[in-house]
Formats: sequence, structure tokens, C-alpha cells
Amino acid sequence: MPVGRELRDRMDSIRETRKITNAMNMIASTKLQWAQRELNITRPYFDALRFELMPLFRAELCPRETRFFPQPNGALPFGGVPGILAVTADRGLAGPYNMNVIRHALRLLEEEPSSRLFVVGDYGRHYFKVHGIPFEEDFQFSADKPTVDRARLMCNRLLGLYEDEALNAIHLIYTNMRNRLSTDATAVLLLPLPRGDREPGEAPPEEFEFEPNFISVLSQSLRGYVIGYLYSALVNSYCSEQNNRVQAMEAATHSADQLLDELGRRLRRERQAAVTREINEVSAGALAQRQERERREQA
Repeated sequence: MPVGRELRDRMDSIRETRKITNAMNMIASTKLQWAQRELNITRPYFDALRFELMPLFRAELCPRETRFFPQPNGALPFGGVPGILAVTADRGLAGPYNMNVIRHALRLLEEEPSSRLFVVGDYGRHYFKVHGIPFEEDFQFSADKPTVDRARLMCNRLLGLYEDEALNAIHLIYTNMRNRLSTDATAVLLLPLPRGDREPGEAPPEEFEFEPNFISVLSQSLRGYVIGYLYSALVNSYCSEQNNRVQAMEAATHSADQLLDELGRRLRRERQAAVTREINEVSAGALAQRQERERREQA
């Protein structure tokens, strides 16, 4: 096959790929706008909820026997193993987004091999299945367009295991979108809650009255807190996923443009070389005919 034909076929293939990456960029951009709106709505609610609950985390108000807080020496509550909730995407083509979360999960599993792994997103479940890493098979939640109802179902499952002493800690791994240029995979300890010990010289907390008791109030408040935290993490991760996919598709489209420019220059050089060869062949033929004619005339 002539070189020029090969270059044209390759350029046609790259143009088709460029159409796909450009279309995926537009789709991811639209999803990113939706996710950013949801994130802007969610963050103020979650921040306000956390601010209202902080007084309940004071050490003076925390009974020593509750599982919602660490033991007085800082150790995890008795009974159960750590739980790890990793939020990945349903698909790839999002740069390092998925692998950053998976690396955090693998590091926690290495530190505590007995941990139970819960995975959101088809990409993460496929990765752990292929690599023979056990995870909770019945925890089938999609990462696409998160909802509060989905966060509530996840909270019911995880909090139920925690209260039944099947888990003694819940680690949440998600991706935090700081801005369009910065997304970081983050691991936080969702449960047990941190004890809000007073700093030296800090004024004592306000006095509260709890009806019917502190544990009942905390249990109800904690459920809303965990649902809000999970939903915020899901939306944040989804926003980060689309942002990473936009950047990946923009980079792929830019690379396709650069490759098309390079192949275009090579094709033009090949065409010029072909024209030059044809001119040389015509000139050589004309010269041979002239020399043959002169030879005959001299004879």
C-alpha cells in the first residue's frame, strides 16, 4: 500500500477517535454542571449540620460505654472489624480518578487485613474482583447521579453493622474537588466520632438537656449526620469524576489535533516528494529522448 494511502487511513481513524473524545468531553461537561450545582447546594447544609452537632461531641457529654465515640484511651470500640467504603466511578476514561481511590483502599487493607470492603461504582468492583480482593458483593450501588435516598440506604446498611458490633470503625474514601484544577482522593474516619476534648483554658460547653436521654438524641442526630456526609461525599466524588473526565478528554482531543497536524505535514511531504519524483522521471525521459535523437542525427 502506498505511504500516502496509509497516512490518509490513519488520519481518518484519528478523526473518528477525535469525534468520540470531543463528544465525551461535551457529555462530561454537562454532567459536571449538574454535579457542581448539587455540590453547591449540599455543602452549606452539611456544614450547618456538622456545626450544630459539634456540641454533642464534647467529652463531658459522651458516656464511656457508647460505641459512637472511641474509648477514653483513643482505641476503637470493642467488637467488630473496620469497614472501608470506597467510592469509585461506574466507568473509566477519567484519568487517575479511580486508581487514586483504589490505592487508598489497598493501603488501609494492608494496615488492617481483616477489614470489610464496601465499594461504590462498577469500576472499583471490577478491579477488586479481577485482583482477587474480597469485597461485599451485595453492596451494589451505582456512582452515577447520586441521590439522598441512595445515601440513606448506604447509611442504614453501614450504621446497622456498626451498631450490631459487626464493624468497629467506618473509613470513607472519596474524591474531594477543591476546584477545577485540584481533586484529591481523601480517606476520613466516619465512625467512631471524634471526642471534642476541650483545649486548655477553653470555656466549658453549654449545658444541654436530652430527652429521653443522650444516646437516643445522638442516635437520631447521627443518622442524619452520616446520611448528609455520605451524600456530600457521593456528589463530591461524582463532580470530581466528571471534572477528571473533562480534563482527560480535552487532553485526548488536543493530542489528536497534534497528531493530525504531524501526519498532515508528513502527507504533504510525501505528496511533494511524489511530485518531485514524477518531474524527475519526466525530465530524465525527455533527456534520454533528446540524447537518442542527437545520436541518430550524428550517425
